Order: sequence, then structure tokens, then C-alpha cells
Amino acid sequence: MKVNGYEIKPFADLKDANLVNANLKGANLSGANLRYANLDSANLVGANLEGANLVGANLVGANLVNADLIGAGLSGANLEGANLRNANLSCANLRYANLSCANLRYANLDGANLEGANVKETILEGKEEPSQDTTSLSEKVKELEEENKKLKKALKALLDT
Repeated sequence: MKVNGYEIKPFADLKDANLVNANLKGANLSGANLRYANLDSANLVGANLEGANLVGANLVGANLVNADLIGAGLSGANLEGANLRNANLSCANLRYANLSCANLRYANLDGANLEGANVKETILEGKEEPSQDTTSLSEKVKELEEENKKLKKALKALLDT
């Protein structure tokens, strides 16, 4: 499938691609190189982006509902206002990503790296069972950053001996 002259397929090299407003609903871009791609307002509903490189990508306002982003590299990506409802972001690298005002309701963030991510006004709440953890995303990020500092300190102590 071609969109804006770009071949959309697994492991495609789409570095710096201009895919503004592109309809990529259900597209298979697993393992694709989308580094610094412009996906502003793109429709990526149900897209397979497992293991994709989205470092520095512009995903402002993108619709990623039900998207598979397992292990995706999103470091430094701009996801401001993106809809990631029900997206699978497990083990994704979101270091320093801009998630302000992003919708992460019911998203799977297990094992995701959110170090330094901007989570201002990020939407995480949904209908929750009373037994579920109700810690806010920003609190979880702070907890993870503190845990990371402790691990680095312990590792340094081990290396210094």
C-alpha cells in the first residue's frame, strides 16, 4: 500500500517521511523506521507499530486507538494530544516524550520507560475497578525515576568496589 508516495509495509524506511493526516488505519508498520517522521493528525487506529523506531517523530493529535506499540522506540516523540486509548505500549521507550494532553485511557504501559516524559494533563483515568492501582501517571513516573536513581547508585557502588 502506498500513502503520499511512501510504501507502507513492515520494516519500511520512512525516516523523515511526511505523513501528515495520512490514513494508516490498520497498517502493518512493525519494525519500520519512522525516525523524525511527521505523523501529525495521522489515523493509526489499530496499526501495528511493534518495534517501530519513532524516535523524535511528530505524532501531535494522531489517532492511535488500539495501536500495537510493543517495544516501540518513542524517545523524544511528540504525542501531544494524541489518542492512545487501548494502545499497547508495553516495553515502549517513551523517554522524554511529550505526552501532554494525550489520552492513555486503558493503555498498557507495563515495562514502558517514561523517564523525563512530559505527562502534564495526560488523561489516564477510565472506569476502574476499586481494586486497581489509582496512582496517577505523573506519580508513577516520579516513582520510576526514584527507583532508577537508586539502581544507578547501587550499580556505581558495585563498580567502585
